[in-house]
Amino acid sequence: MKVLFISVHPDDETLGCGGTILKHKNKNDDIYWLILTEASEALGYSKDVLSKIAEVIKNISQEYKFTKTYKLGFPTTKLHTIDFSEILTKISTVIHEVKPEVIYTVNRTDIHTDHQVAAKVIMSCTKSFRNPFIKRILMYECISETEIAPPLPENTFVAHVYSDISDFLERKIEIMKIYESELQESPLPRSIDNIRALARFRGATVSVQYAEAFMLLREII
Repeated sequence: MKVLFISVHPDDETLGCGGTILKHKNKNDDIYWLILTEASEALGYSKDVLSKIAEVIKNISQEYKFTKTYKLGFPTTKLHTIDFSEILTKISTVIHEVKPEVIYTVNRTDIHTDHQVAAKVIMSCTKSFRNPFIKRILMYECISETEIAPPLPENTFVAHVYSDISDFLERKIEIMKIYESELQESPLPRSIDNIRALARFRGATVSVQYAEAFMLLREII
């Protein structure tokens, strides 16, 4: 099985579905990573910081053992300034190269504008009549983005699918620690304590030790 994990920013994939990535790899599925945005000097990042980010991405890719990592290079925090069709074309190119059966992507109502734009584009370029090979699309929750969205009914993340990651949580946390600059201290959202707590809560919902939750957008059986 070919599985594509889409990150708007590096760390989305680990926060949202790191245990599930490891689980797919453990099943010998072919796993691919698509990163939509990147930092740059034009956005105020130093060469030293950019070098460290590149090294982190390389290390994360190696830890998960992705078959291939794609980087589209759109400016981080600026997706709303890019022509919709340009984003769609580049994502579609990757999808048609990989031909994934399963896609994991960010939640459409996350507080980050980049996530909102990306989710809308991704739905546009995964239409079943153009991509019959896609059998399942799921949105993952990204701690510090999903739960912080305004508490309105239309922004609710409703879990439909749960992935038991009891055997993979500790490894997920080890990998998350590679994103050293993104981690926070408790009680802030992106702390190890809160990553573990969310996994425990999602696990308790379905009577397993730890789980990751997803919204199912489409499934063809």
